[in-house]
Amino acid sequence: MRAYDIIMKKRNGEKNSKDEIEYMINNYVSGDLEDYQMSAWLMSVYFNHMSDEERYNLTITMLNSGDKVSLDKINGKKIDKHSTGGVGDKTTLTLAPMVASLGLTVSKLSGRGLGHTGGTIDKLESIPGFKTSLSTEDFINIANKTGIAVAGQTANIAPADKKIYALRDLTATVDEISLIASSIMSKKLAIDSDGIILDVKAGSGAFMKEIDEAKKLAKSMVSIGKMNGKKIKAMVTNMNQPLGVKIGNALEVYEAIETAKGNGPKDYQELCVELACHMAEISGNMSYDEAKEKLLENIKTGVVKDKMKEWINAQYGDGKVVDDPELLNISKQTKEIKSNKDGFLTSYDTEKIGIASMMLGAGRATKEDEIDLSVGLEVHKKLGEEVKKGDTLVTIYYSTVSNVNESEKLINQSIIISDKKPNELIMKTIYDIID
Repeated sequence: MRAYDIIMKKRNGEKNSKDEIEYMINNYVSGDLEDYQMSAWLMSVYFNHMSDEERYNLTITMLNSGDKVSLDKINGKKIDKHSTGGVGDKTTLTLAPMVASLGLTVSKLSGRGLGHTGGTIDKLESIPGFKTSLSTEDFINIANKTGIAVAGQTANIAPADKKIYALRDLTATVDEISLIASSIMSKKLAIDSDGIILDVKAGSGAFMKEIDEAKKLAKSMVSIGKMNGKKIKAMVTNMNQPLGVKIGNALEVYEAIETAKGNGPKDYQELCVELACHMAEISGNMSYDEAKEKLLENIKTGVVKDKMKEWINAQYGDGKVVDDPELLNISKQTKEIKSNKDGFLTSYDTEKIGIASMMLGAGRATKEDEIDLSVGLEVHKKLGEEVKKGDTLVTIYYSTVSNVNESEKLINQSIIISDKKPNELIMKTIYDIID
């Protein structure tokens, strides 16, 4: 078997076999295949795409290049959740106690933020004392005790994907649906959950800018999961504006706490509830309707709030923040950006909003960057809302080292106010559900 023949086959629009895909991936990881050969194959995939079978074989080959995480010692049904990332996406923080209140277990390995999207681990570490670096024994014990454990990823999961992604980033082959789907699913399937729900973002702040492209990605990932025998669903959701109203680590924890109490922004509350109910349905423990009725009652009676507090305490954090979110370290230095005209908020360039938050210190441009957990943004208007001249559009929370001027400039560039309301579709929270 030669790399030359495999590359030419894909270049000519033919399908690569399982053995051929394994040859390319395994030899690249071992160093026996040159960068230029893998680059040529990736470019051939980019232009000719992959069949369902090819995508699945690529996923499993990358999955088998590293460790697998067993959740066997954790009680209950374990339903994993993955988001493709966005601005203000603090879903796990509220979703975990919601799902645990329904009797499921959330045992999740999460990452840190990079670029304009935030990371769950950074957000959790803005809670005083909260530990995200846990031993396997501690992780299992906490999950069994509270129904929730969220930690930073330490296992060597899908190293082939990591090496290939670095090359894709250099060769302009990142944004191809087969390669994206295989990359995500190689890591999700390495964790032995009972089911998966995917939150695939679409819009100006997402990797997939168009709804139709996000649907294609969602269908590709669901197909891979089904071929692996996994119970799986995908929701295609709105990232044409920040999710909720707060962006930045401690600010997002504040909003997550309020949402667990039933006081969150409408779009964020809706997304968390819908994800939780579909996760319950995937588990087989209850129907969607049963889950929704029980969850809304759990929010109303404080069960979700209490579960959040129990989880924070179990991971060595200060659970008092649930009763008093003002205990979070949020910067007291603020600046308001006001509207200079009347009208309706018709568009956000959400990616620019995310970069503006990063410039304040809330995110990383490189993996080595230090972040400031106390800074960020709060948006005061959502798409379609009426705006009067002088209304506050955004509050900036900054520190002495924040690049406030550049952040403010990006925010002003990102917001469009016009005489007419935007299309109803762009204001929806959930675009589609792929099963």
